[in-house]
Amino acid sequence: MDVDLFSYNLPEALIAQYPLEQRDSSRLLVLNRRRAIIEDNVISELSSFLHAGDLLVYNDTRVFPARLRGLKPTGGQVEVFLIPGRKIDPEAGEGLWQCLYKSSKPVKPGLELTFGDMLTGEVVTPSSFEPGKIKLTASGGKTVRSAIELIGQVPLPPYIKRSADENDRERYQTIFAGKGNEGAVAAPTAGLHFSPDLLTRIKHKGVKTAPLTLHVGLGTFVPVKTPKVEDHQIHEEYYHIPATTLDAVTAARSGGKRIIAVGTTVTRALEYYAKTNRTDGFCNLFIYPGFEFKLIDALITNFHLPRSTLLMLVAAFAGHQFIMDAYEHAIRQKYRFYSYGDGMLII
Repeated sequence: MDVDLFSYNLPEALIAQYPLEQRDSSRLLVLNRRRAIIEDNVISELSSFLHAGDLLVYNDTRVFPARLRGLKPTGGQVEVFLIPGRKIDPEAGEGLWQCLYKSSKPVKPGLELTFGDMLTGEVVTPSSFEPGKIKLTASGGKTVRSAIELIGQVPLPPYIKRSADENDRERYQTIFAGKGNEGAVAAPTAGLHFSPDLLTRIKHKGVKTAPLTLHVGLGTFVPVKTPKVEDHQIHEEYYHIPATTLDAVTAARSGGKRIIAVGTTVTRALEYYAKTNRTDGFCNLFIYPGFEFKLIDALITNFHLPRSTLLMLVAAFAGHQFIMDAYEHAIRQKYRFYSYGDGMLII
């Protein structure tokens, strides 16, 4: 399948640079697959499309403040983008981290960097096609982990053309994000639309909810560069599905109820489980048109970049032409796109 089939032209003005004041005030484009109908609505009315007994599965990962801005001994600036592994190292004093370096001149092993007055780093290996490594040391009684939490910046996506501010620390996390569950370098953006009030209304309708974890990795921003979809190698991301969530999924399926995924991350984790029977590990499932879904009945998602694996996933679920028609409709109606943009419900 040609990757070019997933291209579309988006006016730059439609790329949301800031979140709306209220999480559930975004617009919602509703796609009915069976009836081939596209309907304009709002996120705050999401509960009207849900039924008692439906199971809403969400991602409880927490975004890690992965971007550090440091200085060389010469005063030159270096940006270090930390890549957390399966677990964040909580040990005091020092820690070895995978990272990407961004500098006007290549960094070399042994180069010392300072990050404010509480964290220093030594370049172990530079980054190129593969991540490099940095050895971090904290001072002033801080642990490396706590120092990063204080001075690290929210890793906003590259299409947001501004620096992260204090508001992003709260708004680029979902309300589901679990304390101590840091590990994502990008938010599972479908969950950003949920407010406590919206979640309460959904539960009052008799909809059940269940969590899983998938730590969104850097690969979410990697474009597909191969001419054919099938030739692309997708990134790997750590996931965990609790036993209670699997019980809820089994109960929903046996009771003839719908499983509604909050985002592509939930979709990939559940469908990977359906394929492998594994509840924990690293997911590298690439979903594109032709994929046979086993568990997901409905999907809440955002609008995705052209030629991206995420757009291919939603096209697999909704149908390629239907999803491309929906994107053209959204552009005509001036929906807000990408992480801080509007949402879509595919039923």
